[in-house]
Amino acid sequence: MSFLGLIIKNPFRNKTRTALAVVGIAIGIATIVALGIITDGLKSSTEETLKAGGADFTVVEANVSDMFLSKVDENYVAKIKQIKGVDDAVGILTAIQPVGNNPYFVVIGIEPSKLSLSEIKITSGKTFSSSTAQEVIIGKVASTKLNKTVGDTIILGKTDYKIVGVFETGDLQQDGGTYMSLENVQEIEEKKDRVTMIYAKIKKDANVDEVTQSIESKYGKDITTISSLEDLQSIDQGLNTIDTASWAISLLAIVIGGIGVINTMIMSVYERTREIGVLKAVGWKDRRILSMILGESIVLTIVAGVVGIIMGLVAIQVLLALGMSGFIQPVYSPEVFIRGLGVALIVGLIGGFYPAYRASRLPPTEALRYE
Repeated sequence: MSFLGLIIKNPFRNKTRTALAVVGIAIGIATIVALGIITDGLKSSTEETLKAGGADFTVVEANVSDMFLSKVDENYVAKIKQIKGVDDAVGILTAIQPVGNNPYFVVIGIEPSKLSLSEIKITSGKTFSSSTAQEVIIGKVASTKLNKTVGDTIILGKTDYKIVGVFETGDLQQDGGTYMSLENVQEIEEKKDRVTMIYAKIKKDANVDEVTQSIESKYGKDITTISSLEDLQSIDQGLNTIDTASWAISLLAIVIGGIGVINTMIMSVYERTREIGVLKAVGWKDRRILSMILGESIVLTIVAGVVGIIMGLVAIQVLLALGMSGFIQPVYSPEVFIRGLGVALIVGLIGGFYPAYRASRLPPTEALRYE
């Protein structure tokens, strides 16, 4: 058998021990992959929310830990409009309400007269008629999943609302939810005269940075402006926490996986002491023995990495089936899978080095006498 063939075959001699080691490492890799996909999905959907309606920038509460927890006084809509360079502004109140089997149904409140600023496309029916009308328009995705269309009703809070239209924006969060009047959402959420954020558009000859700086200098104690995802990440502790957790789990997976690999490979070396002695007796050098054991360790962890990636993808599908499909769109970026395999490779190198070194240092005469 070739040298490469030995490296590929040897880790699977003891199938039970190998399976346990693979599962242990794979769980860590699966967590890294699943969390990475969710994090990228949150960033993508949040960026789409920031630019909803073609907004040039978004205004939220200052020092808020999460953009969607923001509470801004509705009076700031008029104040923002008065800032030099601002063409128009509209207050938005977002909420999450359970609807049917979906516990994360997105509800967006906006003044009926400003609905055109959201740049939604009505595919059937019409828009809601007034601030007090118990009417909603639902997204195309929500219409399909809830099996509801124009003329049906939907319960939000404790009130029945008539569906008067179906819309499409291309943003999963919006298309998986509903638009209704700002006043109605404020009543459901018991947030009178409050909005979550303000979308603002600037005039053609205005500069976004200059306009946002004007707002910050005048109202910076109460509100802050966001014009890009980078701005959001600098104030949104939620996204920062997820990023930190992802790297912390990666480190934990390396430590725990490394310990598991060390244990597995040491046992393998212990069981093959006489075999290693024979190999040395027929001329194998220490470097070749070290390379073989280290290669076996890497093969073991790469297999665990592939299994972990598959487990992570399955976990994402389970989460989507449990109701998150209307709340977040997973982003399957190559970087996430590269990170998963990278962690597996590091685990293999770290966990396999000591057993490999120990095997390479075995005296051939003593190894041959080992029973």
